[in-house]
Amino acid sequence: MGGDSIVSHGTTQDSCLEEIPLRSLRSPLAVRDGMGLQDDRANEENGLAFSKIGEGNTQPCSRFDFEVNERNRLSIGEEIRQSYDEWEIHSKDLREAKVKILRYRPGAWIEKVGGLKWSDYDVPKTTCLLLVGPSRSGKSSLINRISKVFEDDKFAPARAQESYNSLIGDGTYFLQEYMIPRDSKSFCLYDTRSLSDNSHKYENIKILKSWMTKGVRHGQLVVRTTDDQILRTSLKVKAHKNVYLSSKTRKVNFVIYVVNGLSVLKAMENTGALETQYIETIVSTFNCPFLSFKDDKPVLVFTHGDLLSPSERARIHVHLGKILGIPPMKQIFDIPDSDCQLTESAIIRMLRYSLEHADQNFPQESMVVDKVLKISQSLCMILLILAVGVAIALTHNMFMHQRDHAPQQHAHGREVHATRLKHKVKEMEPKIEWHKIRHMW
Repeated sequence: MGGDSIVSHGTTQDSCLEEIPLRSLRSPLAVRDGMGLQDDRANEENGLAFSKIGEGNTQPCSRFDFEVNERNRLSIGEEIRQSYDEWEIHSKDLREAKVKILRYRPGAWIEKVGGLKWSDYDVPKTTCLLLVGPSRSGKSSLINRISKVFEDDKFAPARAQESYNSLIGDGTYFLQEYMIPRDSKSFCLYDTRSLSDNSHKYENIKILKSWMTKGVRHGQLVVRTTDDQILRTSLKVKAHKNVYLSSKTRKVNFVIYVVNGLSVLKAMENTGALETQYIETIVSTFNCPFLSFKDDKPVLVFTHGDLLSPSERARIHVHLGKILGIPPMKQIFDIPDSDCQLTESAIIRMLRYSLEHADQNFPQESMVVDKVLKISQSLCMILLILAVGVAIALTHNMFMHQRDHAPQQHAHGREVHATRLKHKVKEMEPKIEWHKIRHMW
């Protein structure tokens, strides 16, 4: 490691382009008929193909608004298209960007706003980035791709288990933690079980809420209420064999949402039930409030771009930005499964975005509450000590007062007793009638 050099696994910088199929050899995903196909070809001649304006918009639109939206789309699309043509990425710039990720420490990009200091934030020892997404979105493949960027060992095996055939593959049922780089403790990626389709959206929300509020733990089994008994039995057997008693629960600091670019394009060009359901699943789960940190929505990555043309990839950028309400050029990253400097650049930019936003959203409320509680506890202790001291002082004064007045009380008592005895003696003495015995004198 160390980040002193960049390992380029491709033969040329254009290796990403070599894997892009020709338009004429594409699969039937893009086959359309009538005016739709002619309009799409006309748009391609201008540099980009787009979906229809006003799609999903029920509000009436004036001609002026229509033209503004069209120009905005063309501008964004052209910018995205040009980004795929910028193949000359300087190794020095890429190396410097990579070194910044390697030198990252939690809290390194905290913005000191609102009069708060670095010490006012609850900074974890390891920043946790959670990967979520629908089935077959490529989360495990993305983790392997990210890990490979920061590995100096070309022959290092893949870290995350990938499913080759989704029909018989098990997928990810146990949460898996991956340190990036593997010998670091600065930040980690969590591979998760795929989300269900939108017919079980409440199940998805329940799982996402659990991860975001209770935290995630390496080796944690994820079971749905919709899982059949055979699957449940199989998972319990696997869980029994893989017990992680020492794993630590980590609080999620930011979310990376992963989708399959091929599936998105298919949904854009078809209106079948499955395609519509895929887009609905993305929209409902991406906008789940538990995945956002205040105003910060997750970063979005779409995969399998190496099987698409630049125009198709640009269309996906624009479409996802429109339906999710996020800027296509800043918060959506195209990371294909290919070895080239453009892919490495996209990975590094995506991680930089995620880590910066994770740092900016570290909570400070818990720290403030802890301080208030500590101050309150200190005040309570001081008041308790004062109360005990006052009670002891009062008790001591009462004791001294009683001790000082005890002799006087005893003397007074004796005097009273003597006086009473004198009175009794006088009462007991015989009375002599002197006038009767005066003749004796």
